[in-house]
Amino acid sequence: MNLPNKLTLLRIILVPFYIFFLLMPGIPHHYLIAFVIFAAASYTDHLDGKIARKNNLITDFGKFADPLADKIMILAALACFVQLGLTNAVVLTIIVSREFMVTALRLVASAKGKVVAANKWGKAKTISQIAAVLLIMLMQYVLELNGMKIISLPDTQQYTQIFTLAGDIALWITTALTLISGFIYIKQNFEFIKNAK
Repeated sequence: MNLPNKLTLLRIILVPFYIFFLLMPGIPHHYLIAFVIFAAASYTDHLDGKIARKNNLITDFGKFADPLADKIMILAALACFVQLGLTNAVVLTIIVSREFMVTALRLVASAKGKVVAANKWGKAKTISQIAAVLLIMLMQYVLELNGMKIISLPDTQQYTQIFTLAGDIALWITTALTLISGFIYIKQNFEFIKNAK
């Protein structure tokens, strides 16, 4: 297994660790720890593709596993957000539905000997999802610091409302990009759906 594929697997391996810290409010600075682990996992997404292209190490496994690792990483974070009350189930349901749809398309295409690799819309979707997740973790860490009396926000309730609104906007933007990229995948690969038996 080459280095880019190992980095892809590392991204999946890191998922349970940031889930643990994200869902453990009893641990001081748990949002910061989850943020750092998620950011490191996200960076492997950039790194594996860069190394694969530079050293001509692009494989069919990498084309399939890389977007799968992204889905696991993002969906796990969003599921945690739903449990923590930081987003609603509608956002998660829309994004999960799109991901299942594109994965099913990839499987049908794979059965016909074609690999459906990520396109620029899929990459934009992933970047927006990562940015939204990191933003929400960071804002929650600010509130955590306020709760620990390390910083003092002038109006905690107002900041909580602002952060909630900012998180909602970020997630709805990424949800829109998720839907757009999904429709583009279907349009570009409709032949596999049309000819499926």
